[in-house]
Order: sequence, then C-alpha cells, then structure tokens
Amino acid sequence: MPNRFSDWVTKIITVFKKEIKSEFRTRYAFNSLVMFAVVTLTVLSLAVGQFALTDSVKSALLWVVLFFSSMSGLAQVFIKEEERKTASILKLSALPYHIFLGKFFFNLILLFILEIITVPLFLILFEVRVQTWDLFLAVLFLGSVGLASTTTIIAAIVSKTDLKGTLLTILSFPLLLPVLGISIQGTKVAVTGAPFYSGFAEVKFLFSYIVVMLTASLLLFETVWME
Repeated sequence: MPNRFSDWVTKIITVFKKEIKSEFRTRYAFNSLVMFAVVTLTVLSLAVGQFALTDSVKSALLWVVLFFSSMSGLAQVFIKEEERKTASILKLSALPYHIFLGKFFFNLILLFILEIITVPLFLILFEVRVQTWDLFLAVLFLGSVGLASTTTIIAAIVSKTDLKGTLLTILSFPLLLPVLGISIQGTKVAVTGAPFYSGFAEVKFLFSYIVVMLTASLLLFETVWME
C-alpha cells in the first residue's frame, strides 16, 4: 500500500512538473490570468471609484474578478493538449487520475499566484479593510480550491469541442454559482469584522463542496478523458 501511494504521488508530481515546464515556455495561461485581472480591476476602480460601495458589493466584485480571470486561463491545461495533439501520448504515460490531479494542482497554484497579485491590489484600489483575516484567508483558500476543481473538469470536457472558451464560462457558471455566492457572503463577514465562528457555516459549505466536486470529477474524468 505505501508503495502504491508513493507511485501515485510520483505520477501526479510528474504531470504537475510537465505543466510547470510547459507554462514557463509560453507563459500563456499566467499572462492571460494576470492581464485580465489587472485590466478588470483598473476598469472597475475607474468606473465605481466615485461611489461609496457597501461591503457586500466590494466582496462581490472581488469574486467576480477572480471568476472571470480564471475563465481566461485555467482551461489551457487541457486545450493545449488537444491543440498540440499530445493528448494521446499523455494517455499512454499516466492514468486518468494522475493526469486530473496533476493538472488540478497546477491550476490551483496558478490561481494562488494570481491572487497574490490581485487581492492586495483589489484591497488597495477599493479601500477594503479586512477585519477578520483568518476567516478571509480561509474563505479565499477554500473558494479558490472549489473554483480550480470545477474549472479543471469542465476544461477537460470543453477541450474536445470547437467553442472552447465560450463553453467554459457557460458550463462553469451554474456549477460555480453556489461557491461564488457563499464565498461572497464569507468575504463580507470577514470584512465587517465578525468573529470567525460567524462565518463557520460558509467555511463548512465550501469544504463540503470541494469534497463532492473532487470526488465527482475523479469518477467522471476517465470517461471524459478517454473518449
């Protein structure tokens, strides 16, 4: 059993490293994420800067930026395999579970890097003062994991279609609507200064969503990938 687990981890890390090396060569996904986020933040700050926004609106704007930014780049993990005709080679090199988890962790790291740049910039531009940092970071982390898990499996599905970019947003939004709604609510609670336990229901929901989505993705991915 330990040897089997070690082999799983090794294969997942191998797929993850492959994605990192590929991204370093092109930087397409990272540049798409960052440029979209920065442009969106700049436009929003100019458009609403003269208005006094409530904490609810600011929380919603943060997750709107993260959602649409992720749609612009996270799908590339599967789309590039189809465009470069390397999907067949990858199918022979690793099991579907290794491939999905390797690409999921890559998307998650990419999203975290985006947030390291975007979130501080958002807090400055919109003058957001977070009062309960532990809750804010917990919601941000869990919301990001939920976002990455859903986007990864949907990206695998749309990579085999002609309308890849359009379909990703259309198919992802209904599945991500609960995550976005709860993340917005949890962020608002953290900004208003309520204690951590006030947002525990949101944290618990996001954790449950991640477990369900990752389980469903692992069960469905082999069928999607091997078609």
